[in-house]
Amino acid sequence: MTTQHDQETKFVQIGNEKEQIAGAISTPIYMSTAYRHHALGESTGYDYTRTKNPTRTVLEEGIAQLEGGACGFACSSGMAAIQLVLSLLKAGDHIIVTTDIYGGTYRLFEHFEQHYQLSFTYVDCKVTEAVRDVIQSNTKAFFIETPTNPLLEEVDLKAISQLAKESNSLLIVDNTFYTPYLQQPISLGADLVIHSATKYLAGHNDVLAGLVVAKTKQLSEQLAVLHNNIGATLSPFDCWLVIRGMKTLPIRMRQQQDNAIKLVHYLGSHPKVKEVIYPGRGGMLSFRLENREAVETFLNNISLITFAESLGGVESFITYPLTQTHADIPESERIARGIDETLLRFSVGIETIADLTRDLSQSFKKIN
Repeated sequence: MTTQHDQETKFVQIGNEKEQIAGAISTPIYMSTAYRHHALGESTGYDYTRTKNPTRTVLEEGIAQLEGGACGFACSSGMAAIQLVLSLLKAGDHIIVTTDIYGGTYRLFEHFEQHYQLSFTYVDCKVTEAVRDVIQSNTKAFFIETPTNPLLEEVDLKAISQLAKESNSLLIVDNTFYTPYLQQPISLGADLVIHSATKYLAGHNDVLAGLVVAKTKQLSEQLAVLHNNIGATLSPFDCWLVIRGMKTLPIRMRQQQDNAIKLVHYLGSHPKVKEVIYPGRGGMLSFRLENREAVETFLNNISLITFAESLGGVESFITYPLTQTHADIPESERIARGIDETLLRFSVGIETIADLTRDLSQSFKKIN
């Protein structure tokens, strides 16, 4: 009999009771690239590690269960996960995308537009009618970040999923910021879910990884072929690192969210801060200072918080999207999207709130 566990328990139990020979609790790292056949036509289910690996299977089954999908696919990075999904499309297809989007995703989309004849339309996906207005006869997919990066705008996935169904299109959702702990896009109508597992899922800034979850068996079968053919699969050791990180994600996310809510109040009342952007949950927030000079002084003086480009780890990071994550977006377009020279993105860690506010306070004092 299958027992229905709470979501937090599912995270903790990833891989438990999978290894039957020795009873190992920690998922073994299967480094073998090849697997023995006992006889002609007989296979253990594993033949070559690019196609399938026992450690990777544990991770892929775990994320599929957490997202409520049919199958999961572990890729060598978040960008590799996006490329895998885009490989379902063909030349001439049109994709609708949230205007506010990670700069690396934008860069990859530009490459596909220039070299593979895919076309992309960026639109404010918070406005359902605006999205409806840009649907074309060749629209085949919607690519949604929610919340978006770095302005943390939330999109109504149920509304977008209805538009996707009407236009016979795939709904692809990047769930990196919220993770399946806070949001499960498939239950809201998504066909495919993507994660940069480098971020919250792994959670310790020590592994590069991407994950894809497909809603249906049919999509899963198509992705399995592409995953094997493209070959950007995640190594066994990196799979193990992601599994280990995911076991503690609920407790990490609770602390990060609690810290973020307190920092929203702190920053919102600080005279050096013009605006605080927070979607109401999760560990990510953004804020604006008065000018670029203030930003430079502030970043030069934080000491506990790290000025770095990633997010989702246990350590607090502040990122400057203008020159880091979104530098490849043309300046005029970047400014129009609200990514200006005063914007900072804050990935809140699990440090004590007193230490975080103390560090922010001493850095703010250095701004003239």
